[in-house]
Amino acid sequence: MRSHLLNDMTAEHYRRSVTEGVERVANRLATTRRPFTGVTPDQLAPVVSAIDLDRPLGDASAALDELEDVYLRDAVYFHSPRYLAHLNCPVVIPAVLGEAVLSAVNSSLDTWDQSAGGTLIERRLIDWTAQRIGLGPAADGVFTSGGTQSNLQALLLARQEAKTTDLAKLRIFSSECSHFSVQKSATLLGLGPEAVVSIPVDRDKRMQTVALAAELERCRAEGLVPMAVVATAGTTDFGSIDPLPEIAELAGLYETWMHVDAAYGCGLLASPTRRHLLDGIEHADSVTVDYHKSFFQPVSSSAVLVRDAATLRHATYHADYLNPRPTVDVGAPPASGGLRGRIPNQVDKSLQTTRRFDALKLWMTLRVMGADGVGQLFDEVCDLAAAGWELLAADPRYDVVVRPQLSTLVYRYIPRSVTDPALIDRANLHARKALFASGEAVVAGTKVGGRQYLKFTLLNPETTTEDIAAVLDLIAGHAEQFLGENLVHAS
Repeated sequence: MRSHLLNDMTAEHYRRSVTEGVERVANRLATTRRPFTGVTPDQLAPVVSAIDLDRPLGDASAALDELEDVYLRDAVYFHSPRYLAHLNCPVVIPAVLGEAVLSAVNSSLDTWDQSAGGTLIERRLIDWTAQRIGLGPAADGVFTSGGTQSNLQALLLARQEAKTTDLAKLRIFSSECSHFSVQKSATLLGLGPEAVVSIPVDRDKRMQTVALAAELERCRAEGLVPMAVVATAGTTDFGSIDPLPEIAELAGLYETWMHVDAAYGCGLLASPTRRHLLDGIEHADSVTVDYHKSFFQPVSSSAVLVRDAATLRHATYHADYLNPRPTVDVGAPPASGGLRGRIPNQVDKSLQTTRRFDALKLWMTLRVMGADGVGQLFDEVCDLAAAGWELLAADPRYDVVVRPQLSTLVYRYIPRSVTDPALIDRANLHARKALFASGEAVVAGTKVGGRQYLKFTLLNPETTTEDIAAVLDLIAGHAEQFLGENLVHAS
């Protein structure tokens, strides 16, 4: 069994096995013509269940053959131009190379003695991101597993910085289009979902700052404490960006922590043409970024950034076997490298202990492509969304909700001959499911005003307006077939 351990004696075995795995994936990427095969859980589950995990195959080639049947053949492939559903991006090759390296070396980014240079690379990328945001010289942060964890940590810091310890008095303000992790974080932090005050949005799905101001004032008048305002820079459904400068002004007026959830919109930090859409983000106390969305990185690659490194002390706990007090320097500003002659342990900033070296993927991407290269890719999908909006707005079969700021389109098939909104809901839902079952394309769904809508999330620069038009025709065909069958049965 020691022959399977990765070490100096098995380097050639490692090389052969990984090469064969890469060849299998490369073949799939080269030959897959659809984002999905249409396999159902009922079809695939028995195949997986039939595998006896207590009887190993003993051979990597045999295991890869088996993997073809249980995963590779039926995986949902985000590199397909007609995968248009969720915030899943095709990944850039330098990042995949970084993934291969970090998996093999297997550094753990909690302490210096488990990562060494990995610690410094992560810290350098945090500094780079903070500079792009404009958070100032005292900024810091840490890589996380994703936007949900980043939002949780930011709100934990906000809770600890609040001017009361009475949790029942704390309130968080976010738009009605903000990410569900805001409510989840409130629950995990002992505040309860009722602590989140939902602020209405305008017709462009951006937070109404007049309503925010009124709610902040009401909160203060009732003896409650505004703990945080969460502004969203790229809502999941609409890609809308809240008015950051106005929100920053209100947060300052009410002495409230300002968090910007830029999990989606962070790609604008690298955009050569659209960086101005994030104006105001520099006033934030904390920011969430998801590189695995608009920086084209493999999952997971996210970070939480803070204006004041000292606030990260609220996530710090010491263990004699890991990061004993005499060896750490909590909250040292990044300008000094956070070192000051002491041992830099990233666990002092993180909710996680053991943590992957996910920063290496972004490091390799920037060193090969540069930030402009990443930003140009994100600009392309934003341009594509603008062109897609023109298609939808001109198509009498569809109602499109809002002109996109980023790369998301929310729309609804509206047949001329049917007026029953519930039946139209069912037609749109059926069209999405039928399209997924066919494997020809994958789109997402959501609700707007209680009605069923469909959604394109465009993160693939290889997708074209022709792809969008073709998918719209497929959706209309499935919806028309459904309506035809149901209207016949009704008559």
